[in-house]
Amino acid sequence: MTPITEVEGRRVALSNLEKVLYPETGFTKAELLHYYATTAGALLPHLRDRAVSFLRYPDGPGGQLFFTKNVPPGTPEWVTTAEVPRSSPDSPARMVVVQDLPSLVWAANLVAEFHTHQWLVRCPEEADRLVFDLDPGPPAHIVHCCEVALWLRERLAADGIEAYPKTAGSKGLHLLAAVRGSSSERTSEYAKALAVEAERALPRLVVHRMTKSLRPGKVFVDWSQNAARKTTATPYTVRARPAPLVSAPVTWQEVADCRNPAQLEFRADDIAPRLADHGDLMAPLLDPESAARLPRATPGPESATRPP
Repeated sequence: MTPITEVEGRRVALSNLEKVLYPETGFTKAELLHYYATTAGALLPHLRDRAVSFLRYPDGPGGQLFFTKNVPPGTPEWVTTAEVPRSSPDSPARMVVVQDLPSLVWAANLVAEFHTHQWLVRCPEEADRLVFDLDPGPPAHIVHCCEVALWLRERLAADGIEAYPKTAGSKGLHLLAAVRGSSSERTSEYAKALAVEAERALPRLVVHRMTKSLRPGKVFVDWSQNAARKTTATPYTVRARPAPLVSAPVTWQEVADCRNPAQLEFRADDIAPRLADHGDLMAPLLDPESAARLPRATPGPESATRPP
């Protein structure tokens, strides 16, 4: 019989709690659910009011992985959903919006990574996040991403934009910033311009194009996740990797001090102590007063000489 638990007055069906999802560490589905329930205070604000795409891996990272964007069959009626635009205005999608702890526990039972857009469901035409996904091409690794991140931090600061880093939970690094007053298209243009600028400033280290032949030994500054249709791993989500690695917010000091990839590798059981020590390092993203406006003009080639 599928166990039923009550979460804040909602009845949530759980399943296969003893299943080992991560054989490398013996991490079970019950432990995954416990992680999300105990991290909810930090995670939920980053999910709230955002349509969620689920990268599901019900049999663990070694099994089948598939994206679920539309509301899954069997979704409880009390889980919030919202219509969101697609490329065709005549065929909007209906997606889940994780607003509260019962919805989070229900979603965690699906065994999924949480991915969100850079806009809120109430205002899909305006981006409220700027994101850079720093993806290293072997033999480059996250230490090289840190060097690029520090350059981008200073460059963004010159435009009045404060960036916050987190691990991808896989091999790279994400930078997020709160923005306002721009469309996803305008935000993408700005992000691409800075990626091009980073490549000019750090030509031996950075590439701004996805072309695979260009990427070995360099850091791909992926600016394209600012597109309205794209999503990025949410802070604190567990990733479908061999071990239960988390997309974990980190301090800029940790980025500057990183000399070994293991220094920025955090598993699910590392997060509670980090939250106790640091709180939510990405909480400033949630303050509308901290959101910056993008510069009126897209950065031009001449700004590539700006010192890091």
